[in-house]
Amino acid sequence: MKKKQTKRILRIMFIIASISSLFFVPWILVRALLAPLPDTVQEQLDKGIKYGFDGIVVYVDQGGKEPAFYAAGWHDRKNKIPAHPQALFKIASISKLYDAVAITRLVHDERLSLDKALADYFPELVGRIENAETITLRMMVQHRSGIPNLTDTPNFWSNPPENSNDALELVLDLPADFEPGKKYRYSNTNYLLISELIEKVTGMRKFEFIREEILTPLGLKNTFGSAHEVNIDDVMSGYYVGIEEDIKDSEYGSKLTSMIATAEDVGIFLRALNDGSLFEESEQEIYSSIYVYNHTGLMPGYQSIAKYHKDIDTVVIQFNNTTNFDGYDWNLAEIMYRRIVKIVRRGKAYKIQKS
Repeated sequence: MKKKQTKRILRIMFIIASISSLFFVPWILVRALLAPLPDTVQEQLDKGIKYGFDGIVVYVDQGGKEPAFYAAGWHDRKNKIPAHPQALFKIASISKLYDAVAITRLVHDERLSLDKALADYFPELVGRIENAETITLRMMVQHRSGIPNLTDTPNFWSNPPENSNDALELVLDLPADFEPGKKYRYSNTNYLLISELIEKVTGMRKFEFIREEILTPLGLKNTFGSAHEVNIDDVMSGYYVGIEEDIKDSEYGSKLTSMIATAEDVGIFLRALNDGSLFEESEQEIYSSIYVYNHTGLMPGYQSIAKYHKDIDTVVIQFNNTTNFDGYDWNLAEIMYRRIVKIVRRGKAYKIQKS
C-alpha cells in the first residue's frame, strides 16, 4: 500500500512540476509546437512571420526534383523590401563545414598532419594556450581541444574585438576548459586558429583557398568571404529583439566576420559534401574521421540551419533574420525547421519561382 501511495505522490509531483515548468517556457513555443501542420512549406513560413521573425528564407532540394525556393517577411524592414529566396545571408558557423573540407584537402595533400600539435604550428602560443604541446589539429577540428571559447568571454558581442589578434588575446593565458581529447565543447577559438593555419600553410587568404578548392569546382558564385565583398543591399537585414535598427553592418573581428551566401549555394555545397562528389579519392574518409556533415549558424541577427536528410534524399536550408537575448527565437526556428521537414516528407513542398 505504501509503495502505491509513494508512486501516486511522485506521479502527482511530476505532473505539478511539468505544469509549473510551462510558466517558464514562452507560450509562443508551445503554440508553434502544437499548431496543426500546414499543407505547404510556404504556409509554414507565413506562420513563422506571425510568431515574430522579420524574414525567413528556405531552400529545399529533393533528389530527382527541381529545387524549391521559399521566402516570407522582410528582406529589409525599414525600406519595406520583401524577403526573397536569392538573398545573401550571414551563415555564421555553417562556414566551419567549409573550413573542415579545406583542412581535409591539406591533410590529403600532406601539407598538414591531423596529429601534429598546436605547438608545432604555432610555437609562439606555448605558454599562452594551456596544453599547446598536446592539443592536436584533429582535436581542434573536432572541438575536443579544451581551448576556451572566445565568444563566451565577457562583452564579446557588445564590444567585439577589432581583429583576429585581439580576438585571440581574449583567451590567451586562460586555464583550459578540460584536458585535450577528454571532452567535447564547442569553441570558436579552435576555428579562429584553424583559419590562421590555413593561411599560414597556403600563403593565401583562407576564403580565397576555399573559393579555389571548393566553390569554383561546384560552380558556386553566390558565396563570399564577408559582407565587404558584396553590395550590402543584397544582404538580408539582421534584427535583434529590442534593437530597432538593422544590424547587418555590424562586424565581429576580421577573422570572425561571417561568410555570406545564398540558401541555394549552401544547399548545393551541402549536397556535394554529403554525396561525396565534393571530394577527391580518399578525401571523404579523412573528412568523415574529423567532422560532421550538417551544421547550424548563430550570430546576432542571423540564425541558419543546413541539413541533409538521407532518408528522403533532401537538403533543407533555413535562414531566419531575427534573434533575441533569451534564445527562444532559436528554439522557435528549430521547431519551424522540423515542421518544414515533415511537410516535405508528406510530399507537399511546392515550388515557387526564384525572384
